[in-house]
Amino acid sequence: MRIRFKPWARPELEQSKFYIANPEDKKGKWKEIFLNKENPLYLELGCGKGKFIANMAVNHPEINYIAIDLVDAMLGLAKRNIETMYKENKKEINNVLITRFDIERILLIFDKQDSIDRIYINFCNPWPKGKHRKKRLTHTRQLEKYKQFLKENGEIYFKTDDNDLFESSIKYFEESGFKILMKTYDLHSEEIKNINIENVRTEHEEMFCSQGIKIKALIAKLI
Repeated sequence: MRIRFKPWARPELEQSKFYIANPEDKKGKWKEIFLNKENPLYLELGCGKGKFIANMAVNHPEINYIAIDLVDAMLGLAKRNIETMYKENKKEINNVLITRFDIERILLIFDKQDSIDRIYINFCNPWPKGKHRKKRLTHTRQLEKYKQFLKENGEIYFKTDDNDLFESSIKYFEESGFKILMKTYDLHSEEIKNINIENVRTEHEEMFCSQGIKIKALIAKLI
């Protein structure tokens, strides 16, 4: 998603208590930043405007969350959405962190000591051209990186509107030694609603649904 430059974003982020400006310094130490250090640690890759992470974090104080994006403007909006959500629920922000980083270089900020329990990848760039497919966040090359800090039996939750990306991702996960626990080509169908899956809709998800595009989703487990 392209977004206009927002001059206020970087200053606001730098003043925020839950923005991490130097994520490389936290490698192997992310759990220590949180008030409740023993909570499970969930990671969202490409958080966009933050609607998803804001809802998840405020509704699950028993879990610690980290959200990453590369664009200051996106993170600025995510920061504001998180603050609004917590204010509306009259809660203190103590279980979510946001940071700016290039996900292709993610091993510079996470390692096995961080022991991530779950990764969320929501509506990432499909990179449809063959020469660009290695940039996909679900590509085998990236999955091998995630395995370096995803704990044993950790899970990846993936959602997309793109058919080719979804079909390819199924193969990527299987090639990287993940077990597909659940997959659907219509996340919002009545059948899937009967399965106990918490689904917080992202901004992209709302847009695609309004256009009649079916949402594809899967859960993959590292075994």
